Amino acid sequence: MRRALIALGIGLSVLGSTVVTGTARAASVTAVPLAHTVAAAQQVAKFWLADGAANLKNATPYAVRTAVGGERLSTDIVPDGSPFSFPPDEMETMPEGETPLTSGKVFFIGSDLQPHWCTGTAMRSKYWNIVATAGHCLLDVEAPAGPLANWVFVPGYSEGTTPFGLYVGKQGFTHHDFDDIRDHDRDFAFVNVYRGVVLSSPDVLTSVGKLTENVGGQGITFNQPLAPTVDVFGYPAGPQPDGSTPYTGQTLERSTGSTFTMKITGLPMDRPTGADSSFTGEGSLGSSWLTGYTSDNRVGYLNGITISVADTDGDGRYDTGVSPYFDGQTLTVYRKAFDYWTGSIA
Repeated sequence: MRRALIALGIGLSVLGSTVVTGTARAASVTAVPLAHTVAAAQQVAKFWLADGAANLKNATPYAVRTAVGGERLSTDIVPDGSPFSFPPDEMETMPEGETPLTSGKVFFIGSDLQPHWCTGTAMRSKYWNIVATAGHCLLDVEAPAGPLANWVFVPGYSEGTTPFGLYVGKQGFTHHDFDDIRDHDRDFAFVNVYRGVVLSSPDVLTSVGKLTENVGGQGITFNQPLAPTVDVFGYPAGPQPDGSTPYTGQTLERSTGSTFTMKITGLPMDRPTGADSSFTGEGSLGSSWLTGYTSDNRVGYLNGITISVADTDGDGRYDTGVSPYFDGQTLTVYRKAFDYWTGSIA
């Protein structure tokens, strides 16, 4: 059933911060306005950074649609067009380390009016400003009244720190079929963020520059055969089905495994893909699936994004991440975000 809210310009005040909600559709792409004015974006940034970034530190992992029933298949994926890719945006100088600086947490207010987080990834774009994540880490699928509020990205997040600043979302893009009928084959989002800021005094925001100039940007591929292996990067948290808690969600984790097609229960999807991964669902929603990743330059090509996890062998431990297949429709959405300018809020 078509969602009722499609009008622009409806204000939503959440915990002292105002964002613009609503959606506007062009072809198969749905534009999702977030903090569309500098004043609104400044409010959002201060909400998260005030009091020693207390709201960032007190946020909990988003626990919506984190697990499904799943079966691994041996069938192939059939692309809907020719292969296409955007190369990664490498940094000229790279600090030491093996995990990507592009990974971080996206923070927002859920329908319970509490602060939560998913995983996000900085991507190559014309204006150095795209973050990739799961579609239901942008749109509120529990109370369908538009986007999740106070949406920001913190690359390199680790134990309460913002080493490269905080980036407020201005505009998100997702597929119309996810916005309209919750088709989870389209459960992905690309969000354009303003230049990063830090709080240099209790009421003063200072700019730290453009996102991918600070951390680099991953490339992305579409209509490709399933990769032999992918590296999954995210912030898993929450328990395994057997009650064990192997992850804290405080630091970036890496999982490397093979990919395959799947049949799942619990989400409406026709072409889910899977990756060998022990990540739990809470916190890892939005995790990047990278092919061709090397620790030397810490970039590769995004060709999947975690939207849920599954225990496919029934042993009480999650063993599979689930992603939409990146086809020509995904490319259409990404192109809209690729050319969208944002600017500074400081």
